[in-house]
Amino acid sequence: MLSLAIDKSVAEPTPQAAAAAASLADVRPIPRVSIQVFCESPDLAAVMELAAADRRMARAHVKVQMGGLAAAGEFYRQAPTPNLIMVESRQTGDRLIAELDHLAEVCDSGTKVVVIGHANDVELYRRLIRRGVSEYLVVPLDMARAIKTVADLYLDSAKAPLGRSIAFIGAKGGAGSSMIAHNVGWAIAKAFDSNVVIADLDVAFGTAGLDFNQDPAQGIADALNAPERLDDTFLERLLARCSDNLSLLAAPATLDRTCDYDETVFEGIVEVAQAGVPALVLDVPHVWTAWARRTLIAADEIVLTAEPDLANLRNAKNLMDLLRQLRSSDAPPRLVINKQGVPKRPEIKVADFAAALGIEPIAVIPFEPQLFGTAANNGQMIAETDPKSGAAAAFDQIAQLVTGRSEIRQKKSGALAPLLAKLRGKKSGSA
Repeated sequence: MLSLAIDKSVAEPTPQAAAAAASLADVRPIPRVSIQVFCESPDLAAVMELAAADRRMARAHVKVQMGGLAAAGEFYRQAPTPNLIMVESRQTGDRLIAELDHLAEVCDSGTKVVVIGHANDVELYRRLIRRGVSEYLVVPLDMARAIKTVADLYLDSAKAPLGRSIAFIGAKGGAGSSMIAHNVGWAIAKAFDSNVVIADLDVAFGTAGLDFNQDPAQGIADALNAPERLDDTFLERLLARCSDNLSLLAAPATLDRTCDYDETVFEGIVEVAQAGVPALVLDVPHVWTAWARRTLIAADEIVLTAEPDLANLRNAKNLMDLLRQLRSSDAPPRLVINKQGVPKRPEIKVADFAAALGIEPIAVIPFEPQLFGTAANNGQMIAETDPKSGAAAAFDQIAQLVTGRSEIRQKKSGALAPLLAKLRGKKSGSA
């Protein structure tokens, strides 16, 4: 029998990771700028490599190399300078100023420079700023501070903040992720009187149009086929209005083209949509492609829907572990247990399911085929079909959590039942 054990190094984020996640919670993605970093110490190089791998830096082109300020001055004698140069130097006073002057001689006029020094000296800071340095940072420098420094240089704080992107994906096909995404999007629009766009990324088999009783002539396929036209005006023409605050970027649900898109295919759509609404719900299909992986990694929030059975548990654990690794400076994905209590189906207890993943579910939705079937057939949301149902209340709760309106208390999970000691025991036994 397979066994699934908790890997506590993955399940429990470190205090440093939690602090970084909190510090970077409101930092928007860095634009497409080129950044080159010249480090003197391996510790700083490791920090900058970690920052470069963060999802907020995905659009930027970052290169980290050793040599410090002196190496940067020599390097750019033969190479064009990037948008931003970050240099580490142990020098202070006139010696540091002289090396910076040497770098300035070979820098293009539009290049910004950030100096990372080892002296916490206010007068030195003032001298550097007067000479045109964009920022002076003092080691030790953590990943969050490095990213926020770049954000302060390239993100206009006067502009309205980008909307929050919330990606929904199922641990297994048929788990109900799309249904939850659509109901939560509807709940956000209604409860908070806030503009919401739901983007159905399942181009071939998407059901958002059906769930909202919409059959728009245009949708997400038109945006994918004409990326050069994509701006807020073009996107607005593609949206189907579902209510005063809710718009739908529907999938055509046709098979005339395959969906093996380029890895970055949805980035432009997400970027334009986020600039126009406070909340963008991404209904990600249960596929594992380069574009699906990249979309999940880049999202501000991830909601993972799973049924309480073995296949869902295995897939959910794989996804949780990977996303925790790739999004180490973000909170882990939110877990929703769906279709609890299917008659005659052996199920894993919610407490055991949660313990295996090292996270408590934000909602447990019971199996109610009459309610959900009626809503689906009528093109309605659950709260429209039965506003007093427990499922409708659950969607309101999820809406509050993913928009940052409230938080839940995480409980410590108990030990796993022997049945759930899956995957790792199997692997170790066969090694």
